[in-house]
Amino acid sequence: MLSAVPRFAKIAAIVLLATASTVATFDVADARRAGSGGFGSRGTRTFDAPATTRTAPTQAAPIDRTMTTRPQQPAAQQPVGVPQRPGFFGGFGGSMIGGLLAGGLLGMMLGHGFGGGFGFLGMLLQIGLIIAAVSFAMRFFANRQRTQYAAPGTGSPYNVNAMNNAGTSPRPSFSIPTIGGGAMAGAAQKARQAEDEIGLQQADLDRFERLLTEVQSAYGKEDYATLRRLTTPEAMSYLAEELGENATNGVRNSVTDVRLLQGDIAEAWREDNAEYATLAMRYSSIDAMLDRTTGKLVDGDDHKPSETVELWTFVRKPGSDWTLSAIQGTDAAHA
Repeated sequence: MLSAVPRFAKIAAIVLLATASTVATFDVADARRAGSGGFGSRGTRTFDAPATTRTAPTQAAPIDRTMTTRPQQPAAQQPVGVPQRPGFFGGFGGSMIGGLLAGGLLGMMLGHGFGGGFGFLGMLLQIGLIIAAVSFAMRFFANRQRTQYAAPGTGSPYNVNAMNNAGTSPRPSFSIPTIGGGAMAGAAQKARQAEDEIGLQQADLDRFERLLTEVQSAYGKEDYATLRRLTTPEAMSYLAEELGENATNGVRNSVTDVRLLQGDIAEAWREDNAEYATLAMRYSSIDAMLDRTTGKLVDGDDHKPSETVELWTFVRKPGSDWTLSAIQGTDAAHA
């Protein structure tokens, strides 16, 4: 009877761990819809936060699932042209004191004592002279260092620029006014003057809207072939992982009626032989978790649409179309 108690405790512990693992896996699989995580790659800007916009005024969630190697943090360096401030006892002062002490010790070794030939009074005199010389040298070098290393802001052009930069306003963005609603030409021109380094055109913005709808619909249908065509291999691997976790948990993420409500270009840039564009998009969709066998609702609402704000990054190489490369959530999710 007693031997069965530990066995029962082990079984209970295994069941609890399995349940916790299942719940955690379910949360991760649904985290992309909840806007609490990020995956994929933004090139060299993968670990940099995208600019905030009117559509996504809060900072995007960091990309925590990526194959991009995090760059090494450079060690703090002394500003160029500014010599390192030596301590008094590490420079001339240290050499001077060392020389005086060495001279006194040498006198003792030769039999003259620390005071030369004047005995105890001579020793006191030498000590007094050493203290006076050290005090004079410390004041002298302290004055020189204060003059040489003036406080910041005393006419240095670098400080003036830093103050000017500190007062600059956040980077502007432009709105994709419910894409297809007109006024796009003026908005695109404003973007080129702001964060659009590659000159996105109306056709690019229309493509981003279609990608939003097509990727979400393919995800809801578990259409792996379409997802592979619309995403980068890395982004596809994470989407496939989420779909696999849903299947393991016996659920299916149904996503229908996807509509873009508002969008902003956060960043658009070029690096190496690729072009990147990160957009903040607020969209509505009917998003629900259903039982794979019975179709019964497990989580969400399969009739009422909900709104989500995410940042999607697209990449394009010469001769190819835009594809999805990263998704980052925000806290701006609406029921």
